[in-house]
Amino acid sequence: MYFVDLNSDLGESFGNYTIGMDEEILKYVSSANVACGWHAGDPMVMEKTVALAKEFGTAVGAHPGFPDLMGFGRRNMAVTPEEAKAYVKYQLGALQAFAKAHGVKIQHVKPHGALYNMAAVDEKLAKAMCEAVYEVDKDIIFMGLAGSKMITAAEEIGLKAASEVFADRAYNDDGTLVSRKLPGAVIKDKELAIKRVVRMVKEGKVESINGKDIDIKADSICVHGDNPKALEFVKNIRETLEKEGVTISSLMR
Repeated sequence: MYFVDLNSDLGESFGNYTIGMDEEILKYVSSANVACGWHAGDPMVMEKTVALAKEFGTAVGAHPGFPDLMGFGRRNMAVTPEEAKAYVKYQLGALQAFAKAHGVKIQHVKPHGALYNMAAVDEKLAKAMCEAVYEVDKDIIFMGLAGSKMITAAEEIGLKAASEVFADRAYNDDGTLVSRKLPGAVIKDKELAIKRVVRMVKEGKVESINGKDIDIKADSICVHGDNPKALEFVKNIRETLEKEGVTISSLMR
């Protein structure tokens, strides 16, 4: 029997700007990574997203990022571990308020964009963010790139770690994600994405952008909510996995 979580980055609209198809995607994912107002999202969107997640029985996670609305949190910033730790606490605390108001528990924390990619290879940054989560609530799961410094740091600190894989992203030979600045970084072919996901879940393998098979652990599968084909990807990935005998469930199973 195979079990896996299916997640998406949601709640990324703000003000008059709508990003993604949150309400439709929430019907198919088991966990939602909710933007906390810095790289995207705003208080009204956070409120609505948590309420919708509760309505659909979808687990809620905090998705903290850099304070970079213009760059959607996907540009690297020079931050100290202490600053990163405070950033995570601040944003997690904001989402916790909405979750508490709706009677929902925060299941996990997953950093966003550049913060995620930097912490994947920076031990001190990864440790600082895991410490932030542990100090706020040691029962919260830390979700990070499979095989990265984030997973190691979470386990060493005493947090439950969830290894994340990506349906719509290409991998380097070392298991890191191919930079979005490079061709082929984002997988737009639905059938290819589905085949890769099934293999990651059932075989623990994925082919890198250079054609090399690498080992990978899949506790949770991410489809980016701002991907134009996100809804189609999520729906078809879920249907295919279930046909393959894989049970889709949140991390708190």
